[in-house]
Amino acid sequence: MEFSNEVFTPAEKKILSFYVSNTDRSVFVLTNLPEVIKGALFSRYSRSTLGLRSLLLRDFIQEKNSKFSEIQAGTENPDSARNSKLAIESAQKFYDRILDGYGDDSIGELGGAHLALENISILATKTVQDSRIGGSPLEKSTRYVSFADKIGITPGESEFRFYQEPTLLDSVHRNLYLENCRNLFDTYVLFTEPIRKHVRKLMPREPQISQAAYERSVIARAYDILRGLLPASTMTNMGVFGNGRFFETLITKLRVEPFSELNQIAQFTFEELSKVIPSFIRRADAEHRSFQDYRNFNLAQQQLVRNFASAHLGDLTAELAESVCLVDYDREAETKLLAALLYSQSGLTLQQIRGSVRSMPQTEKTRLIKQAIDLRLHRRHKPERGLEMAFYTFDILGDYGMYRDLQRHRMLTQERQPLTTRYGYDTPDEIEDAGLGAEYHRAMVRSADAFETIVKDFPHEAQYVVPMSYNIRWYVHINLRALIWLTEIRSTPQGHTGYRKIAQEMFKKVEAVQPLLAKYMKFVDLNEYSLGRLSSEQRQEDKHV
Repeated sequence: MEFSNEVFTPAEKKILSFYVSNTDRSVFVLTNLPEVIKGALFSRYSRSTLGLRSLLLRDFIQEKNSKFSEIQAGTENPDSARNSKLAIESAQKFYDRILDGYGDDSIGELGGAHLALENISILATKTVQDSRIGGSPLEKSTRYVSFADKIGITPGESEFRFYQEPTLLDSVHRNLYLENCRNLFDTYVLFTEPIRKHVRKLMPREPQISQAAYERSVIARAYDILRGLLPASTMTNMGVFGNGRFFETLITKLRVEPFSELNQIAQFTFEELSKVIPSFIRRADAEHRSFQDYRNFNLAQQQLVRNFASAHLGDLTAELAESVCLVDYDREAETKLLAALLYSQSGLTLQQIRGSVRSMPQTEKTRLIKQAIDLRLHRRHKPERGLEMAFYTFDILGDYGMYRDLQRHRMLTQERQPLTTRYGYDTPDEIEDAGLGAEYHRAMVRSADAFETIVKDFPHEAQYVVPMSYNIRWYVHINLRALIWLTEIRSTPQGHTGYRKIAQEMFKKVEAVQPLLAKYMKFVDLNEYSLGRLSSEQRQEDKHV
């Protein structure tokens, strides 16, 4: 297997060496090719007896219609930007013929792009991050980055970093919107140094901890405490890597959202990705029949659900509930996961194995599960996929800040309700202990008043004024394997206090109904920490030294 059976001339090897990592081994990497060419090449590859390098030579480099010479010239010419653009345009036409001929959506997964989204609201990032497959988003941290700085908007005029929502700025609520957002940022700035001092007082530096590691932990802890003051309008940056299929779906979804910001992000994203992967996202064009069809379907579906909810839920009011409620779980979880574990070692049907497991003595079932659990020595020892057979459904009420962190888990089903101020807010103990509680509560109440005023006219846009301390309700439907990962990683000492409590509570709820299976979550940390990141920061400092 090590070496390829393909034979190339010295001249062909010279050409190919610029586009592949080697010309003679069976394993190699493509280099210096536009994404649309990579996608087209791999799509041909799936239906050809030739090797990838041979296809690259025959169907692209030596194919006149592909205009591959322009691509090669674009990489060598100093005017590479212009030539690259021309190459991509030529490649698009060539690729589109392949796409139309194959008619396979999965082709869109064979090329991708790195997208930067800057100066978008925290509210907007949640919709971008809703997609589960094909994309990898990374958002600016509220733990390590201060949001206190202002940005210049006109000569001699600056403003805090929050989204200037155009609908609200053109309405009678303009001043209310601006004043509320500014007040929250002013409070954030006002609290920064007192909270840092208070954290230092609560947790003095021990001699074995370096000053640098200690200060980083203090700053991280302070920002974690303060982030609840930031409104959902806070502007942030995020990077997204995704394949073409992911971006096509993302743009399509953003176009039908009831927020002008998301609609604008969709259009700008479409325009920029059209410069690098045009063929992959063409159906997300606002004028394309595929998008038009999706928009009509989405509008009809939303209207149907709204009408039904109004008719059957309109007279009900929200009940008081625990922060984490286990709504449903699989009563046959043990049988199903054991059958799934045994399946690969048997020639029997799944139904047969489940029947056999049901007849096993409970002691035998327990023995196998406990022995499997004992094999896990740390949280990166991931259990077998059979654990995905067991499921749990949670209804969760927690502040928007912790939701932002937990929402990034994608191997699950989750749905959130609109952001509101009607479910109360979280008050960090440190704010009360530092004597800042009264000012903090005033800021929260002021935001609630602003929300209630604006929501009457603009039910969607009113969400921008809500600080991250306010609670949001969402549900999570998750399998046991994914739950193990979530609860273990989100309960580590360096995690935020808020989502650590949610993860710990999810574990406790499962433990109460299925204590044996809960033992799989053996690395859930139920302890409490003052400076949770201190040990992590010290390790980084030790590495640096």
